[in-house]
Amino acid sequence: MNVAFFSTKKYDRVSFLAANNAERHTFRYLEPHLNAETVALARGSDAVCVFVNDRLDAGVVAELCAFGVRFIALRCAGFNNVDLVEAAKCGIGVGRVPAYSPHAVAEYTVALMLTLNRQIHRAYNRVREGNFSLEGLIGFDFYGRTVGLIGTGKIGTITAKILLGLGCQVIAYDPFPNPECAALGVEFVGLERLFREAHVISLHCPLTPENHHLISDPALAKMRDGVMIINTSRGALIDTRAVIEALKSGRVGYLGLDVYEEEGDLFFEDLSDKIIADDIFSRLQTFPNVLITGHQAFFTRNALEKIAATTVTNLTEFETTGRCAGAVGGGGRVEG
Repeated sequence: MNVAFFSTKKYDRVSFLAANNAERHTFRYLEPHLNAETVALARGSDAVCVFVNDRLDAGVVAELCAFGVRFIALRCAGFNNVDLVEAAKCGIGVGRVPAYSPHAVAEYTVALMLTLNRQIHRAYNRVREGNFSLEGLIGFDFYGRTVGLIGTGKIGTITAKILLGLGCQVIAYDPFPNPECAALGVEFVGLERLFREAHVISLHCPLTPENHHLISDPALAKMRDGVMIINTSRGALIDTRAVIEALKSGRVGYLGLDVYEEEGDLFFEDLSDKIIADDIFSRLQTFPNVLITGHQAFFTRNALEKIAATTVTNLTEFETTGRCAGAVGGGGRVEG
């Protein structure tokens, strides 16, 4: 298949070059995001390969259809950025990578928790400046703390295993409780109880219309003072304005984000010589108890190899059979 890759970086090209056995498919790598302004770049392609910040709304999908594009290959797990109704109407297949390296995201999630708690990021900067004072760097033992996980798919379950190893009490909410997670000793509870009891809340669920801004004023009002919130899933699960107010009041004591609701114009780019125009993002960065990274929880060699291999398999299966194992709409658990 002739495939137009959008939002590509050097590491994408390296991993997909290795995965494209015998150069079966022809890959054309493009740096821009796919959206209404750039969709014309897909002209002449059989398929497009897209990432988390590409925007395939109904208009873009209709344009792809007009160009003869037959398949949308998502090199990620989430698919909330694709209008699936329009894709089905146009007869365009959609495939994703349902699991690449859940260990990568789970390990990174716990790394954010520990870094925020012990303020390693602040201590690192202090020492580089010759400041060895411990004032303001005090943390707490994770042992015995209650951690609430929202979502217990592969990533959530591996996160639970790590936290149980630290001696945490782990509770979880999931509309479809994972038996593997329950077998570890994780207690499934309602959202209200999770908000009320957890010292740390970590998000591991897909973004759906039902859970958009799941963490907002009503949810925050139920939480412990000083709660730690971690999001390595989808940015729009959190109402950023509401969390900023909760940081100012002390209701939220720690905030760790690897995703952000309006990250599309920021993440994966070097903007170090630019003025950041997003005032909400800039406000977040002023808090000493907020740690933000640029959507890198997935970013391990293992994950990149699996993403490339699965995506190429999806392309090959669709080319030969019109279907693929990673097709969206086949049911099952979805994670970011």
